[in-house]
Amino acid sequence: MRIDVVTLFPGLVRECVSVGVVGRAQKRGLLQIYTWNPRDYTHDPHRTVDATSYGGGPGMVMMIEPLRAALTAVREAAPEPAHVVYLSPQGVRLTQDKVVALTALPRITLLCGRYEGVDERLLARAVDEEVSIGDYVLSGGELAAAVVIDAVGRLQEGALNDARSAREDSFSDGLLDCPHYAKPVHDAWGSVPDVLLSGDHAAIARWRRQQALGRTWLRRPDLLARQDLDAESQALLAVFRDAHAQAGKGEN
Repeated sequence: MRIDVVTLFPGLVRECVSVGVVGRAQKRGLLQIYTWNPRDYTHDPHRTVDATSYGGGPGMVMMIEPLRAALTAVREAAPEPAHVVYLSPQGVRLTQDKVVALTALPRITLLCGRYEGVDERLLARAVDEEVSIGDYVLSGGELAAAVVIDAVGRLQEGALNDARSAREDSFSDGLLDCPHYAKPVHDAWGSVPDVLLSGDHAAIARWRRQQALGRTWLRRPDLLARQDLDAESQALLAVFRDAHAQAGKGEN
């Protein structure tokens, strides 16, 4: 997959995505990341990319022409169509489903805004969709772009050493992930649940399913409300809820 990033801070983006799983995906040839600086497409000595906002108000707005020229260069750099995503708090929320949809594309272009944002005319004519990583405001789109690259990059086939890691992530089946434990078995802060040491793979699978259901019920009931649970899952959740209620009584 190819990802092009249009940004005033290409070094920041490259640094964020050069390590870990995404860095490994690039080394394996599974993911290609290119950065494009709009300042390289200006024609004045100061390499100006922003101007004051018509109508007044604080801050500057990124101008059409440098961004349009950069996006044109991006489109001409490879034959695959470039699906352009503007990182914006006004965009649709980035979810795992959205990540999967982006992963299915052969090529995406991430447009990073700065200052007060980007001229609306460019967004209307040159951007395919706007995506937000959350209901808050960052200084620019670079960190949001790095989030998208990481989420998309780790889903490339062969990026993870064990493909089950992606299949068992939180949100992959609409639920939060179950708890995980490592050495030692016994610690001053607690012990590993016996079922995980039993070697009974069916029992372990049931426990993990129950914990995922229970955690989602406790922390993200909105996600659980969207699930069509089968009878077994309903029974597992009922046992979890009863145990949670009993534990609560014991603390009172």
